[in-house]
Amino acid sequence: MEYRRLGRTGFKVSELCFGALPMGPRQKNLDVDTCTRIIKRALEGGVNFIDTAQIYETYEPIRRAIHAYGGEVIIATKSAAVTYEDMERAIQEAREKLQLEYIHIFHLHAARATERIFEERAGAMRCLLDAREKGIIGAVGISTHGVAAVRKAAAEKEIDVVFPLVNIKGAGIIDGSREEMLAAIAEAVAAGKGVYLMKALAGGNLLDNYQEAMAFARRVPGIAAIAVGMVSEAEVDYNLRYFNGEDPGIIQTAAKEFAVVETVCIGDGACLEACTNDAITMVNGKARINRAKCLLCGYCTEVCPQFAIRMI
Repeated sequence: MEYRRLGRTGFKVSELCFGALPMGPRQKNLDVDTCTRIIKRALEGGVNFIDTAQIYETYEPIRRAIHAYGGEVIIATKSAAVTYEDMERAIQEAREKLQLEYIHIFHLHAARATERIFEERAGAMRCLLDAREKGIIGAVGISTHGVAAVRKAAAEKEIDVVFPLVNIKGAGIIDGSREEMLAAIAEAVAAGKGVYLMKALAGGNLLDNYQEAMAFARRVPGIAAIAVGMVSEAEVDYNLRYFNGEDPGIIQTAAKEFAVVETVCIGDGACLEACTNDAITMVNGKARINRAKCLLCGYCTEVCPQFAIRMI
């Protein structure tokens, strides 16, 4: 496993970052014991970097795994909080649920952000800066799917870490192309930001071309790591073999797909507005998901008042 400096943060992270979204309630909804075993297996295999978020609801298995493991683990989390007070509560929640006095990286969770992100969420940003000053968090970051937000973050001197979406197909990028996102990432790297990537496999859509997709992501200049969601020990082992330079063999993956329960769907369209990749359409008054476009981000599940979108 290769370990790289994350910009100017001082953190040295494994190239393979454990993405905690897919195992949680918004996707596979695995039980806590299973999640704990999966995370611990990754840590024992050399992963020292975990990416999670307040809305992922995965703090409990992460806490269990990192404390059972006992070694140093870099934790990145995020919150969609807008105000100072809400971000303050989010930071305290992370510290309490993870049983950690210090959180290494805390992002503005801003998938659909525009270049106005730091104005629109000035209160939350101020809270993160104050928490960094107090030594409660180590670095301030932004997690986003948008080119403009990455460019803005590159120019924002108080931002330490940028967590953008990019993949070989350019799937899921908002307000720009793959090449424009790569150019924005280059700006962030040049500005000394720590950069690690999300959605290198486009939410599982590129699994059939795993090695090509990963090779593309790994060649993005200046990045420190790639966050990969894993929902089984077999997936952990496959990724560990690949990132350790071994022949990974045949990939074994658990099925991951969102589907709409049409008898429950009321057709209010909230999911269409939440989807960042135009993967949802309305057919005969019911939402329908285009699997080829779906990135499994789970934003649609957050806004559905009927819980009509479920992972199968």
